[in-house]
Amino acid sequence: MSDAGGGDDRPAAAVVVPTRDRPRSLARCLAALGAQTASSFEIVVVDDGSADAEAVAHVVAAAPGARLIRAGGSGPAAARNRGVAEALAPVVCLTDDDCIPVPRWVESHLDRLARGESVVAGPTRHGGTGDVWGRASQLVTNHLVASSSDPSGAVTFAPTSNLAARAEVFERYPFDESYPAAAGEDRDWCARVVAGGLRIAVEEAAAVDHHQELSLGRFWRQQVRYGRGAVGVHRSGADGVRSPGFYLALWRRGFADGPATGAAVALGQLATAVGFAAEWRGGVSGRRHEASTASRP
Repeated sequence: MSDAGGGDDRPAAAVVVPTRDRPRSLARCLAALGAQTASSFEIVVVDDGSADAEAVAHVVAAAPGARLIRAGGSGPAAARNRGVAEALAPVVCLTDDDCIPVPRWVESHLDRLARGESVVAGPTRHGGTGDVWGRASQLVTNHLVASSSDPSGAVTFAPTSNLAARAEVFERYPFDESYPAAAGEDRDWCARVVAGGLRIAVEEAAAVDHHQELSLGRFWRQQVRYGRGAVGVHRSGADGVRSPGFYLALWRRGFADGPATGAAVALGQLATAVGFAAEWRGGVSGRRHEASTASRP
């Protein structure tokens, strides 16, 4: 994996994977990265303050080409920035520890970037079966992506579960570390990149399967957190308020997937509204409190 390409001693790409307290999921992710068709890439795992740090270290040590960076538990935005700073490659690919990239994932991102793009997103698919909460969660995110598409096929939002860019882009536009939880920091980043004149291209071949482990309680807390994160995005002016049509289309899409998914999507939107209202009243202090309770679903 770490073989250099051409006359450059650096790997062609770095894959940055933030993780916290999910060693089994991380092991599946790293196994999928070990099966990539690309040969010249490194894997940088950033442990964002796991309670069982040794379990994470054991998983990383067993993965060829992977190295571990310890972070201070400040959230995924800070962990990604740390991973980018430690990366040696001119291209950085981002995914999450509960994602399984397809075998040509790194290669597909590299190919698209080599054709002149600066930022490339791939599809994130629901990876579970019979999991209504994970299905609903992914449907909401994918609807947000689809609604941001322009006539050329580019998007103005893509989640960090599947994103790649030249390293200088991440250096010029670091993630805003005032977002301490996994909520809103990706929307803020994409909005700033697009406002800076860059295009987020979509490469369908660079897919990942997202295996969220969500119960009803975890789904509710995740969606509340998304609502809290959205306040920061709105206050910064990075993203506008969604129209009623956006939500109607989301609900139609949810119920088209089945009554259980539709009901879960509706419940999720209620949770998002609760989180938004709580954060709007509480301000930044409320968002920082969230960091102490969860920086992952």
